[in-house]
Amino acid sequence: MKSPKHFVISTLVSMAALTAGSTIAYADAGHSHGGHAASIGKPGKASEVTRTVNVDMTDNMRFTPAKIEVKKGETIKFVVKNSGQVRHEMVLGSVAELKAHAEQMRKHPEMEHDDPNQVQVDPGKTGQFIWKFANAGTFDFACLQPGHFEAGMAGKVAVK
Repeated sequence: MKSPKHFVISTLVSMAALTAGSTIAYADAGHSHGGHAASIGKPGKASEVTRTVNVDMTDNMRFTPAKIEVKKGETIKFVVKNSGQVRHEMVLGSVAELKAHAEQMRKHPEMEHDDPNQVQVDPGKTGQFIWKFANAGTFDFACLQPGHFEAGMAGKVAVK
């Protein structure tokens, strides 16, 4: 049986091979998912945070708020609370990235994450991550725990 670390490396290699001819730009996130969200921006620095956005996740498979507006160049600290009874996560990325990652999560539900564009939060806990939004557009976020994305646990970030 392969170790979780081995699986992570294998997943990265597989995803890189699948996206080699794609127009999706990936940054090196130093982890398994090839740097989701590179087209949106990059990991932010605590010293550059311009605003904090609180997000709540619940077992009705929804985020509150499900729509977030930010300004291009803004560095946001996301404080993400899990008000539910099961693990949830908030992951920034394109719809294609989120769907591919959700598929991997269905195959390997024990997968742990340490990417800068996401946070996994156990029931009753709060987590956070900091992201700098470099490009204008409408981008996506979702919970990729098995079945959650498919149940509609997703939202949008509008960068103006």
